[in-house]
Amino acid sequence: MASGGGGGDDDVQVKNKQVILKDYVSGFPKESDFYINTNGTTKLKVPEGIIGVVVKNLYLSCDPYMRNRMKKAVAGSYIDSFKPGSPISGYGVAKVLDSRHPDFKKGDLVWGRTGWEEYSLLTNLVTLNKVLHTDVPPTYYMGILGMPGLTAYAGFYELCSPMKGEYVFISAASGAVGQLVGQFAKLLGCYVVGSAGSKEKVDLLKNKFRFNEAFNYKEEPDLDAALKRYFPEGIDIYFDNVGGKMLDAVLLNMRVHGRIAVCGMISQYNLHNPEGVHNLMHLISKRIHMEGFLVFDYYHLYPKFVEQVLSYIAEGKIVYVEDIAEGLENCPAALIGLFTGRNVGKQIVLVARE
Repeated sequence: MASGGGGGDDDVQVKNKQVILKDYVSGFPKESDFYINTNGTTKLKVPEGIIGVVVKNLYLSCDPYMRNRMKKAVAGSYIDSFKPGSPISGYGVAKVLDSRHPDFKKGDLVWGRTGWEEYSLLTNLVTLNKVLHTDVPPTYYMGILGMPGLTAYAGFYELCSPMKGEYVFISAASGAVGQLVGQFAKLLGCYVVGSAGSKEKVDLLKNKFRFNEAFNYKEEPDLDAALKRYFPEGIDIYFDNVGGKMLDAVLLNMRVHGRIAVCGMISQYNLHNPEGVHNLMHLISKRIHMEGFLVFDYYHLYPKFVEQVLSYIAEGKIVYVEDIAEGLENCPAALIGLFTGRNVGKQIVLVARE
């Protein structure tokens, strides 16, 4: 590998467009909380003495957890905040342009944490993995074969201990995680109902993902009544992606020894004062097991998870819906769209085609 200096390739600067967070965000995030830096430059070689890789980012993943990274970190936070004035980061798929790490070589397709920019120098390679299965779209590594997929798998199978014939409810059911939880439950022989925020998404749940039933929560003035309509016998398993009023209504409808996996609370992320939950007494009377979880605790299951999901994909037993925006400049709008429900399926941004 050429060393730096002397006017070689190492000194060639290329333009590097970046998505920058202006400042910490309070309340509902807006596109104006970000700006696109078009004046950035970078070198396409790993500097001498640095163990890392330089990648060209092809796809970037928009995920709800990123909202919490827009706030100033508080004690006990499980993830670092974004740094105002710097490019934000998240999961993505990229191509290695140069490497000073033995596990990666030029031309490798990789997935993991990367910058929201055209090119990134990555030195923390703990979350970086090679794309091993090229018979599926590379975008799957940000969804069904990536963090959301493992989240669905671990949350459903490990926390919920599901059994055939049980009654399963999933909120935000057409999202990156929910669509998979519902399909896992159907494959196990459960009765599955999902909630979503539009007619299009409800139709998707019933027709594409083969949920037994689905409803638009925005059209239900009484969530308790809606759940009683779809679950007259009660709910065994609730996979919670939204928290708030939906969680409160679910607690009224859980069966004895029910299980609740708390994956996310997207209804609360943008509130100055999060809503309280009023029906927690049902945890006692119905002996409900309710547990929050982070996907990081289940990375050891990844090989087993990938093997199972790849077989489901190959056999046509599972499908995955993606919503792909195009262009780095559209990243802020795509990310903020998660919190208004604009996306249909897993939200991804195409940055470059190779």
